[in-house]
Amino acid sequence: MSTDTVGYRPKPGEVPTAPGVYRFRDATRRVLYVGKAKNLRARLSNYFAPLPSLHERTRRMVTTATSVEWTVVGNEYEALQLEFSWIKEFDPPFNVKFRDDKTYPYLAVTVADEVPRVLITRNHNIPGARYFGPYTKVWAIRETLDLMLKVFPMRSCTDGVFKRAQQTGRPCLLADIGRCVAPCVGRVTIAEHRQVVDDFVSFMSGNDTRFIQGLTAKMNQAAEAQDYEAAARHRDNIQALTAVMEKTAIVLADSVDADVFGIVDDELAAAVQLFIVRGGRIRGVRSWVVDKELDIDQSELIETALQNAYQQLVPPREVLVPVLPADQKELETWLGERRSLDSGKEGRRVRLRVPQRGDTAALAQTVRANAANAFMLYKTRRTADFVARSQALSDIQEALGLAQAPLRMECFDVSHLSGTNIVASMVVFEDGLPRKDHYRRFNIPESTDDTDSIHQVISRRVAYLTTDEQAPGVAGIENGTGKPGGTGEAGDMVVTGGDGTTVIETAVVPVAPGRFSYRPNLLIVDGGQPQVQAAARALREAGITDIALCGIAKRLEEIWLPDSEYPVILPRNSDALFLIQRIRDEAHRFAISFQRSRRRRDINTVLGEIPGVGPARVKALLQHFGSVARLKQAEVDQIGQVPGIGPSLAETIHRHLSATPAP
Repeated sequence: MSTDTVGYRPKPGEVPTAPGVYRFRDATRRVLYVGKAKNLRARLSNYFAPLPSLHERTRRMVTTATSVEWTVVGNEYEALQLEFSWIKEFDPPFNVKFRDDKTYPYLAVTVADEVPRVLITRNHNIPGARYFGPYTKVWAIRETLDLMLKVFPMRSCTDGVFKRAQQTGRPCLLADIGRCVAPCVGRVTIAEHRQVVDDFVSFMSGNDTRFIQGLTAKMNQAAEAQDYEAAARHRDNIQALTAVMEKTAIVLADSVDADVFGIVDDELAAAVQLFIVRGGRIRGVRSWVVDKELDIDQSELIETALQNAYQQLVPPREVLVPVLPADQKELETWLGERRSLDSGKEGRRVRLRVPQRGDTAALAQTVRANAANAFMLYKTRRTADFVARSQALSDIQEALGLAQAPLRMECFDVSHLSGTNIVASMVVFEDGLPRKDHYRRFNIPESTDDTDSIHQVISRRVAYLTTDEQAPGVAGIENGTGKPGGTGEAGDMVVTGGDGTTVIETAVVPVAPGRFSYRPNLLIVDGGQPQVQAAARALREAGITDIALCGIAKRLEEIWLPDSEYPVILPRNSDALFLIQRIRDEAHRFAISFQRSRRRRDINTVLGEIPGVGPARVKALLQHFGSVARLKQAEVDQIGQVPGIGPSLAETIHRHLSATPAP
């Protein structure tokens, strides 16, 4: 047994090679994680590899646990079912957490009752009820129900009202206005009322065109028989059903029943969007926010999303997903059983597939766009929460061992294109919110690698702290307004303001004291231990010891401190990690935008140096070829095909680019 793994690792040969489900427990016997495997021995061996080789989140789970146990099952499908039931029972902290962004209203029909009723409810646990939805607005479902009761006047009253009508022999107002056939007082039999209920359920299940066609035929027959009152009733019913159908968007053919899933995720969370399509129309929308404790891909997310969704919903014939889960066949079998259980008919099949083209692919893109919007809204709301921001700063202080909460944090990122056009960014967050007027951009003329670039940028940044201590002003940058002030020496600093002001090329530029010389509580660099060590070296060289430093490694979302052998692991769904991730992403976005602007400027500079090529011809050349690299590869006759470029000028352009390296 290896000494660099956990002590509770099972002995070789103890774990069977059969399919099954395993559970990791901590010292209090709490279940930390539940998983399934086609081969238990092969799967569990991955968890007991040497600790340094494990994914950081997996290592945290394995070291938190004190034991592992497993249950052998007959096949992979049984493993899927057992895993699903155990996750529901134990709610393990390291499994994916689904959270509805709201409690949705449904239209429910209590088909198991002797005299079924229809109601609007948020309770999804009514025994024997058939659900339609979910709907996003209560008023929308009320309008739909009001129109439906004109055509299918089934019972919608409460049990108390129904029993009182039976005892008194007087129906309620709904019967008097034609919204109920009043089975309570015997105007129709129980069987006749059941037929109305079945028609209601059938229409809501997607068989809407059949009812429209049937009512149209009855209206025409009544008109031919000169029974104009009956024809008028059928006409009103057609208008009511048409209004219901118009309230749902037509997206696919009438025969299509499908659920369409879309997912947008990052390292910490994901948004899942579901469109429920019945009879070619969107009948309901549902969304979840997912906290990812372990690093899982979209295939695993889809599997968990399907299990979560169809605890309550009845699966249709087809489920469209962005990627197929690894256990596709087992999930299709499980979904088929759920579908058969609802309909009472054996052999109902459900197919999982990824839409490739046509209307279904277009709808899948729409669903994904909605998931992206929900994800952005989730992050925006989380950022705007003052309590969450305060908790995040407090958690960062505790996790990094800071003397005080980091009220001002500065994050640095480096961007380049294959080693050229090297730039860096500095973004500033104060009280957990971005201060865009304090953002800065750096040009890096020469660098050996990313660590050297980080060292240069941090050295330049902290130089303004020491300059400010010695003089009333600092120099070498523009402030957020682009107005200089103060005096000082800048060396070879080249920086722009956060609002996109022009890059300063001079060595000595006076600027206003303040913004750039504010002392940060915490410096964050985008990268792991090598980048953090480079930044720490820059602080030591400047003699600065009172500013905290850390780095965030993007792939594993782990926090590295100077001279630390192991990273700091913040809880996957914590506000602290969310805030650090957001400032890192903002620095990356700011650096990329500056790098792209530099690249565009370099392209225009290369072409603008050619005699006879002005701005209009530069634009025409770039529109035709797309880039200087493609233009450089073009022959003289190809360049001459661009409007406004003659043969002689094409020869000049070709000769100039052949002697100039493409940026």
